[in-house]
Amino acid sequence: MNFFLETLRVIGLAIYFTLENFFLLFIPVRKKNVTGEIVLITGAGSGIGRLMALKFARLGATLVLWDISVEGNKETARLARKNGAARVHNYTCDCSKRQEVYQVADQVKKEVGDVSILINNAGIVTGKRFLDSPDAMIQKSMEVNTMAHFWTVKAFVPAMVASNHGHVVTISSAAGLVGVTGLADYCASKFAVVGFAESLAIEMLALGKTGVKSTIVCPFFINTGMFDGCKTKWPRFLPVMEPDYAAERIISGILRNQVYVYIPRSITLLVALKGLIPTKLGMLLGDYMGYFHFMETFTGRANKIEDNKSQ
Repeated sequence: MNFFLETLRVIGLAIYFTLENFFLLFIPVRKKNVTGEIVLITGAGSGIGRLMALKFARLGATLVLWDISVEGNKETARLARKNGAARVHNYTCDCSKRQEVYQVADQVKKEVGDVSILINNAGIVTGKRFLDSPDAMIQKSMEVNTMAHFWTVKAFVPAMVASNHGHVVTISSAAGLVGVTGLADYCASKFAVVGFAESLAIEMLALGKTGVKSTIVCPFFINTGMFDGCKTKWPRFLPVMEPDYAAERIISGILRNQVYVYIPRSITLLVALKGLIPTKLGMLLGDYMGYFHFMETFTGRANKIEDNKSQ
């Protein structure tokens, strides 16, 4: 295709996609049916992971629950059955360990089948200024928050590619879009999974695997205990969200095949501004929004290095 025709094609499609996006603001997108889909959730033993499991249970999905906490995972499985899930399978898995991920993944394939919706949700946080962060916690943050995504995708996405059907859900964070004081290692790990998920989604398109969807979730603080003690300067604009609301928004985004889910929606404005305004103005607004002080009162969960669980 010559330059003129290709440019004309791009302009035409740009106009079409812009109009499509505008009309979709007013016309609800039809939600997909996940009855019978095999949904694997890492970090399912508590928090957002557990709430997503319960919501998928009500939708008729087959659940595969992974967590390092045996008791927490068993409780999620019990609650999922109570909420109507016909098939629930819970596995103990430390997602930071590559060989353990592969071993448990093989077990899932044999006992349950090919996973069609993969939700990478497990995460931990150090919550200290970088120079005060223990080396072990920095390394563990990268292993749980980033590297685990590589291993689960390697384990389960080939089957999605073969059938041209599936969905990879990446639970990142607003801290995967904007740097925050006291979260250097956490931000690094979450920036990394945003880049990974975007690249993976583009690879699927390049392969013509349009049936393999991607959803990248970037929430602000959620009141699950993981960020206990953190305060937001302007709660009307950036509220600390209740877990059920956040889980509902995530599930809704998955069912509508949304590529990005920003919670709250004000995150969208911050992302847009970051690329448009001068750096010094960005720093000024960051201070105004409280980025420099979010973590000053952080307490978090106890025994965080063992808490390879849910967001």
